[in-house]
Amino acid sequence: MGRGVAAVRVSPDTVMVGWRYLSSDAMETVFNVYRDGRLVTPVPVAVSTQFYDYNPSRKRVTYEVRPVSNGRETRSGRGKFTLCADAPCGYLNIPLQRPQEQVMPDGETCTYTANDASVGDLDGDGELEIILKWEPSNAKDNSHGGFTGTVFFDSYKLDGTRMWRIDMGRNIRAGAHYTQFMVYDLDGDGRAELTVKTADGTVDGKGKVIGDPHADYRKYTGSSGKGRQGYVASGPEYLTVFDGKTGKALYTTDYVPARGRVEDWGDSYANRSERYLAAVAYLDGHRPSVVMCRGYYTRTVLAAFDWDGRRLTSRWVFDTDSVRWASYAGQGNHNLRVADVDGDGCDEITYGSCAIDHDGTGLYNTGFGHGDALHLTVFDPSSSRMQVWDCHENKRDGSDFRDAATGEVIFRLPSAKDVGRCMAADIDPTNYGVEMWSTASGGVRNIKGEVVCARPEKLPVNMAVWWDGDLLREMLDREAVSKYDWLTQTCRTLQRFEGCSFNNGTKSNPCLQGDLLGDWREEVVVRTLDNTSLRIYMSPVPTPYRFHTFLEDRPYRLSLVMQNVAYNQPTQPGFYFGADLEKSGRQFRGYQFGK
Repeated sequence: MGRGVAAVRVSPDTVMVGWRYLSSDAMETVFNVYRDGRLVTPVPVAVSTQFYDYNPSRKRVTYEVRPVSNGRETRSGRGKFTLCADAPCGYLNIPLQRPQEQVMPDGETCTYTANDASVGDLDGDGELEIILKWEPSNAKDNSHGGFTGTVFFDSYKLDGTRMWRIDMGRNIRAGAHYTQFMVYDLDGDGRAELTVKTADGTVDGKGKVIGDPHADYRKYTGSSGKGRQGYVASGPEYLTVFDGKTGKALYTTDYVPARGRVEDWGDSYANRSERYLAAVAYLDGHRPSVVMCRGYYTRTVLAAFDWDGRRLTSRWVFDTDSVRWASYAGQGNHNLRVADVDGDGCDEITYGSCAIDHDGTGLYNTGFGHGDALHLTVFDPSSSRMQVWDCHENKRDGSDFRDAATGEVIFRLPSAKDVGRCMAADIDPTNYGVEMWSTASGGVRNIKGEVVCARPEKLPVNMAVWWDGDLLREMLDREAVSKYDWLTQTCRTLQRFEGCSFNNGTKSNPCLQGDLLGDWREEVVVRTLDNTSLRIYMSPVPTPYRFHTFLEDRPYRLSLVMQNVAYNQPTQPGFYFGADLEKSGRQFRGYQFGK
């Protein structure tokens, strides 16, 4: 992993430079910052990994960060960032190449919006590139009739260079549930691959067509209600690994789990059969596998694959059609989480109200059914044990807080409502541990289930971000970062992303959020209103803390990989992070508290 140097103009005369503090850095490491080869730090930076450089010039400039340990400066060659001439204030700008409008078979015209994004080191230089999904304006579930436009994937370097475009073709429907894309280095060669469900007519980044280029499996006839024209419920289904650097299709195999008979998934119009999730997990504890999933309302199937650089091989298939696992049917959420929850060194998959063990067997099943959101992290500062905060759609079970390894319920908040959103974050330093709330939780709860704030005013439930430099988490919703004030029990806005728009309707999430560049705080990747650019916003707020980049934490990194899956959820680490660390007096991720 590279140094992650990034520079953004925070005012007309000041540039903020940020970089990663790595676990390979000794704790006494300090940093020198150079501008166009000239040292600009009067003394090496020892607090945080930020430097504010007085630089009113609007010329192109290159910043370099060099670590200093025991008085010796090191040049790695991977610690540079070039800020373009006349760079905007407040963000990094990545120009986009928006796809052209498309005309559907029924005459409707669709336009394109920059939607979900992911990151990976695509070319092996140690730094992250962006993979962006373009979504047509007519994207919809199979519960709604009508054609959808083609889904496209672009990859961009941070300077705006487009590396490739993949055309998913007419036989992949557009919508939140159909194209879950995994960006990760699966074979350990230092370069990330893209793994995604494909079909006849998919065109790779080199212009090569997968399968039959003339095939069209879209339904052209139907009633005016559910099941009318446009949806895809027949034809071959593939799983393809694409080269991250070129977009070339490296290997294509049959998609597992296969569709089979649409009716076997719970309806006759391909709404339940065409519900997909995906994940990356270290199922053997050492190497990553990609896990492709189908179904969660009724039948549920997970299939794990290994990629060795030449071919995909099946590791295991978990199927609720098996008598042994029949009780696990209908327990999946619109998202999933991966972490080693039972301490055996191998990752498990938290799949809504149930969990699948690393060997493809059931770990536990609460029986609470389907839901829209879940959170997996360490909620208790005194423990390393992980818990789950989950909400449910069945108008009975409401939400539950449970042990992630056993499914044992710590507390449950029944509700006669469909609880569509829930959130977990340490937002109150006067309360012990991570707080949690939902649309029907009766206020903010602590890890014992006690109400710590009965009526928080305008407290979002969609996304979260570490932004302002303290140990608490901030809220991310509707083009703004806001902070909970525990004294007034209200939220106040810290930053608005002017001229931008969040995605996915009421879910209101950015293209991506996470610890992508610079220090441990999280960046927000958001599209402009006209879809001509992505903007990467970095926190301009100074922080007294420096921690090893969260990207080095496996659960955090995998939660970033899965953020694009269905109903997007924020990143969460495999450790407790919050205000109670301040009182611990311990060493934490390269920082000594209490010094």
